[in-house]
Amino acid sequence: MVQDKLWSKSFVCACCGNFLLCFAFYLLLPLLPLYLIETFQTGKAEVGIILSCYTVAALAIRPFSGFILDAFNRKRVYLLTYFLFVVIFFGYTYSKLIALFVVFRILHGFIFGTVTTAGNTIVVDITPSSRRGEGLGYYGVANNLAMATGPMLALFMHDACSYNTIFYTAIAFGTLGLVFASCIKVPRKVPTVDKEPVSLDRFFLKKGLPAGFSLMFLAVPYGMTTSYVALYGQELGIAASMGLFFTIMAVGLIASRLFSGKMVDKGKIPLVINIGIVISIAAYILFTLLHWVALYNLQLCTILFFSVPAMLGVGYGMMFPAFNTLFVNLAPNNRRATASSTYLTSWDIGIGIGLVVGGRLADVGCGLWLSFGAGCISNCIAYVLFSSYAIPHFLKNKLR
Repeated sequence: MVQDKLWSKSFVCACCGNFLLCFAFYLLLPLLPLYLIETFQTGKAEVGIILSCYTVAALAIRPFSGFILDAFNRKRVYLLTYFLFVVIFFGYTYSKLIALFVVFRILHGFIFGTVTTAGNTIVVDITPSSRRGEGLGYYGVANNLAMATGPMLALFMHDACSYNTIFYTAIAFGTLGLVFASCIKVPRKVPTVDKEPVSLDRFFLKKGLPAGFSLMFLAVPYGMTTSYVALYGQELGIAASMGLFFTIMAVGLIASRLFSGKMVDKGKIPLVINIGIVISIAAYILFTLLHWVALYNLQLCTILFFSVPAMLGVGYGMMFPAFNTLFVNLAPNNRRATASSTYLTSWDIGIGIGLVVGGRLADVGCGLWLSFGAGCISNCIAYVLFSSYAIPHFLKNKLR
């Protein structure tokens, strides 16, 4: 049996455009706290508030971006928001006041929330339905590659050149990505949303709520990990570079996406997600126990510490394309953008909760092991919700 073609010119351009967009984003991610402190002499607490504006703005716009993408020409919206994403980098270079920087950061969050939703939806549009899980897996690999390489280049450039040079580098990569994005050929879509009454389902896929709650609980410990793993390493007395942690996680994410997408396309979405959740639960149990392992054998603790990102990479790498496909399969074709928006919104909410809860639990005096223990419980809740409620709901309501 001949498979539908996945690696079309448009799909390759979509993956390249996504990689370059994410690369520009990750290039600045580890440097903005240093930039704010060194340029504007802001305190660490203020830095956290300023940088969180980006996430809040992206989260706030996602439901509306799904509606816009379902109502209007998706490629035009994608190219416009991609262009604005690149242009706003110029604002960072000319911001002489902290208030102006905050304004540009919020605008960037709005644009990022829209352009990522648009890119995700367009990939669904141009990927054969029989290979959608595989396609979304490869598309996500582009993000993981950017996550693994962007911060490394950023830290190297920080020691060798000025912040403006780094900003212009991000602009250059973003501009190249825009060129690739413009080469994507999207199937013609006749807008139908404006002919239908306004309802909540226009902004948020109601059929996706059971899976959305499960995904939200899974995102909570992930948010803790990305923000507090370096501090946890310090608590444990691990001297190795934390950059290695994220590199190993990226390798795990990429490796698991390469095979999990094919399993999704064979109709094994519930199985893939459940396996991913179980692996992530095991990883966070181990992460929590490292607090006691460090008391007896620091060398063993270090080895186990860097085995956790491999487990997390495989676990979450299996879940991402499976959850993405699940949401799309619950939505009619004219709600694909809303489905993508709901998927990304559920994830963003969980990340935000993880940032707040992780910090609060760490402040009670017991250390970050308590935060990751709570994260493990959060994943267990996700497993129960997904197995007992989300799976039956999906099997009953899926459209494809």
